[in-house]
Amino acid sequence: MQIEGVSAIVTGGASGLGEATSRLFAAEGARVVIVDLQDERGSAVASEVGGVYVRADVTDPDQFSDAVRAASDMGPLRVLVNCAGIGWAARTIDREGTPHDLAQFTKVVSVNLIGSFNCLRLAASAISATEPLEHGERGAIVNTASVAAFDGQIGQAAYSASKGGVVGMTLPIARDLAATGVRVNTIAPGLVETPLLGTLPEPARQALAQSVLFPKRLAQPPEYARTALFLVANSYMNGETIRMDGGIRLPPK
Repeated sequence: MQIEGVSAIVTGGASGLGEATSRLFAAEGARVVIVDLQDERGSAVASEVGGVYVRADVTDPDQFSDAVRAASDMGPLRVLVNCAGIGWAARTIDREGTPHDLAQFTKVVSVNLIGSFNCLRLAASAISATEPLEHGERGAIVNTASVAAFDGQIGQAAYSASKGGVVGMTLPIARDLAATGVRVNTIAPGLVETPLLGTLPEPARQALAQSVLFPKRLAQPPEYARTALFLVANSYMNGETIRMDGGIRLPPK
């Protein structure tokens, strides 16, 4: 599928994986709508790529519907890349026996899993109304999981559950949307040099890099963006989850 001239929504598009995706898709000719809660950064990136910034909480149907309308006004909406997400580290019970904060578990699942589904369902509805392309294709959706969906570490119950849910819904949604010509795939990144990892001390970052099988470095956001572009452009990719992780298999901690 060619993305030149189509509208694409990127959630979490103001930084990290989303920013890299926004920049690459814009460079390939897409009209990009950046969805985020970082107003200053989102507006700046949108201006630099010739796109539009829409402030929206991915769990809010009304707010994300505004993004869908903005994208549809720019051209046929055919692409959604879900990059918005949060993390939380806590054991199920801590060393004192205190149970995991249920509100924090709920928040992580709400943003990472329910937020992804909310954006997906609303974008898919709009994509399904576009004119079909070759072989009936109308568009493509890319979700973001994590290797934690498969190799969840100690303290990652909430994060792994949310990302495991993203992996688990990929195939059934691809099957749901096949009749409308919309493809759905998921990327499960490993250790990526994002603002979150950027807060770690350099020795800790180096230790993480050495834990990767090969190459022994952190992944870069543009590598994620190129994988997302491949999944959108290759019309035979559907219902798949790709680990982009340098071969890493996370240990318990």
